[in-house]
Amino acid sequence: MSDTNAVREPVFGVVTDRRVKLALTFVVAFCSIAYELVYSELLTVFYGGTVVRYSVTIGLYMFSLGVGAVLSSQLGDAESNFLRTEVYLAVAGPLGAGFVIALNSFPGVVFPAKATVTLALSHLPILVVGLLSGFEIPLLESLVDERDGSGLALVGGLPRRAVVGTLSTLFTTEPADNDPLSEVLGVDYLGSLAGTVVYALVLYPDHGLVVSVLALGLLNALAAVTFAGWTLSRFTIPRARPTGGRWRAVLLVGLLVSGSYAGLVANGETVDRVVTGSYVEDDIRADYAPGQVEVDLRSYQTTAYQRVTVYDRTVADRAGTERCLRLDHAIQLCDSWVESYHAGLVDVPLSAYGTENYADLDVLLIGGGDYIAVDNLREYGVAVDQVDIDGEFLQMGREREYLRQFNDGAYRYDRLNTTVGDAFRFLRGSDREYDLILLDVPGARSDDSLSLYSREFYGLLSDHLTDRGVVVSWVYSKYSYPVHHRAYVNTVRAAGFDRFAPYYVYEDPDADGDRERAEKFYVLSDGPTPTFELSRARSPYVDRHSDRIGPVRWRPLVRYRGVDPNSVFDPNYDIVIGS
Repeated sequence: MSDTNAVREPVFGVVTDRRVKLALTFVVAFCSIAYELVYSELLTVFYGGTVVRYSVTIGLYMFSLGVGAVLSSQLGDAESNFLRTEVYLAVAGPLGAGFVIALNSFPGVVFPAKATVTLALSHLPILVVGLLSGFEIPLLESLVDERDGSGLALVGGLPRRAVVGTLSTLFTTEPADNDPLSEVLGVDYLGSLAGTVVYALVLYPDHGLVVSVLALGLLNALAAVTFAGWTLSRFTIPRARPTGGRWRAVLLVGLLVSGSYAGLVANGETVDRVVTGSYVEDDIRADYAPGQVEVDLRSYQTTAYQRVTVYDRTVADRAGTERCLRLDHAIQLCDSWVESYHAGLVDVPLSAYGTENYADLDVLLIGGGDYIAVDNLREYGVAVDQVDIDGEFLQMGREREYLRQFNDGAYRYDRLNTTVGDAFRFLRGSDREYDLILLDVPGARSDDSLSLYSREFYGLLSDHLTDRGVVVSWVYSKYSYPVHHRAYVNTVRAAGFDRFAPYYVYEDPDADGDRERAEKFYVLSDGPTPTFELSRARSPYVDRHSDRIGPVRWRPLVRYRGVDPNSVFDPNYDIVIGS
């Protein structure tokens, strides 16, 4: 006569039980570390400082993991608590990302110490996910059956002997015991590695932050449901199954969360457009006083290197609505000043060369993926080498009508040679010298741009100039950004440049007939200084505004005391705007 209360042995045996639990270990570790990477990137989007954000996130995550591991000793039934933990993580992971976005999406709401409070609160999801993840290893250790031999037994005799032999030359060794902790930790670390790699190479570049965090939530919820189903399948008698009211409620939540995430991920493009569009618009408005600008998002796309946003803006006290292009947090161009910016970048410095020499000039353009600067250069017939790291943005310059209306098909210029790659690497691998180097690059808004504002980078630029060569870049105003300005000037001096020629371009943004200062440029030299003759510029804009732009004169580049230059190996974060 059978015992009706007997519990059936696992259907697939002890080895299969262990493998299911270890597979779950891999999945939950994958999700936990990827959640933290999402949070790091979100904090970078809102606050800048990539190195700081990722470093703080890792530190807080490791701290909260430790706290969770300590508190796990107070948890009871391992099976039900592991299920609860995974359901909580499935909810808290994506919800945490939404919390960070919402917290930073209301620029019009002002209260005392807002910046400090929102920054502190934005780190709460890191702690919550870390705390819950800290429960996982102790719970899984108690769930994984003791095993015969070590995990190395799975790899076969010869490899195992080779590994143990190598270890024995460096450490004292002894036969492995049956403690499953080392195996759970090994799989956990492997899952964390997979999470970082898949997030960096697949999830974020291909799907963006919003869809990525929803996919992670779905994976976490499915792990919880799988664990619950597998646990229930191991019991024969219904009343022996662990399906008390709370246990059953947690399972139901897991199923509901899984279904909800599945629906959101299936419509990921729409969800991403709504969520990302909202905070991108708020991010743009944050650059203005409350109520000063209206923003209508037209399109956005995240490449491997930057977020490309096209939007219409209507600014109070300015005539009409204009379309703008924004790269990450920095405006790249607007309808009203496309002409003035590129005239300042290209036409003014080229006026320093005699008209008969244009065809003999060699120009290096770093950045300029919209090809508008190339269009200006084409007017002079110069030879152009262009280097831009973002191949996707270059493709937009060739295909997007908004950019093509300004570049006039300049990507087909027969004296243009475009290289998709890192400018640092390009310069190190080339011995070619240039008469003119133009920097059409993003502003120093985050750690990602530190190398483009480093002593080493400007030193490479200097090494690639001909005797008469100069470097041209737009710069931030020293009045609006004095800390950045001092760090930038000392960095350029440390690279060998000792003279500069500053000038502004002018525009009439409010159409009141009064031209106002717009973009500022520096021409940098470490050798002979050519003379600017604005009448040589083949630019209607320069012809109209030469009286305001010129005369362009050379000045000695000052050095600020007590300000370190920015270096790749010794960064000065003052060069980052808002650092």
